[in-house]
Amino acid sequence: MNISIVIRTLNEGLYLGELLASIEAQESEHNVEVVIIDSGSTDETLSLAKQFDTRITFIKKQEFSFGRSLNMGCDFASGEVLAFVSGHCVPADTNWLSNLVAPIATGAAGYVYGRQIGRDNTKFSEHQVFEKYFPASDTHGNADYFCNNANAVLRRDVWQKYKFDEQITGLEDMELAQRYISKGGKVAYVPDSIVYHMHNENWSQTRRRYEREALALRQIEPRLRLYLTEALRFFFVSLLHDSSKAMEQKQFLMQFISIVNFRAAQYAGSYMGSRESRVLSRKQKRSYFYPSG
Repeated sequence: MNISIVIRTLNEGLYLGELLASIEAQESEHNVEVVIIDSGSTDETLSLAKQFDTRITFIKKQEFSFGRSLNMGCDFASGEVLAFVSGHCVPADTNWLSNLVAPIATGAAGYVYGRQIGRDNTKFSEHQVFEKYFPASDTHGNADYFCNNANAVLRRDVWQKYKFDEQITGLEDMELAQRYISKGGKVAYVPDSIVYHMHNENWSQTRRRYEREALALRQIEPRLRLYLTEALRFFFVSLLHDSSKAMEQKQFLMQFISIVNFRAAQYAGSYMGSRESRVLSRKQKRSYFYPSG
């Protein structure tokens, strides 16, 4: 099986070398190529990519959207199977890829995503988020369109039929999966395919990430809206949950401020994105697509 691993990059120099080295070390019987689609990196991203066996293509920053960059990367790639991994993710072992593509190889699913976990530099509350959405056991339902392209694989023929939405501000994976499942397709979760996912964000960037994802979720589920009272309730429930976990791990005093800041950014962003309904201007789109500024 020919697999193309497509990686979107914008200043991913911090982890890209480790990611590409881990890809080279994978124990897999498949033919693998690595495709980098870069949207204007100014750090060492491209020089790192050129140190490995990669094919590099580009998208102009002013043309960037999450879906468009993936569509261009997939079109540039040659594989019959398209794997996606974030430029700030690193496979946890040498079986990451073989485990991830197994449901594709057996015909059990056309779209597959794997587990994500934090590392030693991951914020405490984000560890809890990963545990919720990417558990150690398979809890994915047949009608569940949840999926995440930070660690995923998709058959090329499925991509060619559905393509990623190029206007949505995030969650392009879930949007495609929803359309795919509605036509009888199957999405699978593989908890044995694990990557470390590192978000090196300040609190403003975290809030912006959740804001644009909430805005995208409104497009996927138009009836879904997070009201202020619900956002406040979810914030306090999450605060209590994380504080309890921190006390169990004897980290409460060290982690409490981080817990408050993360959950405040998460639910402030989710509330703002959920209530946004007007058509976005070009300036606003840049702000959503580039939460780092």
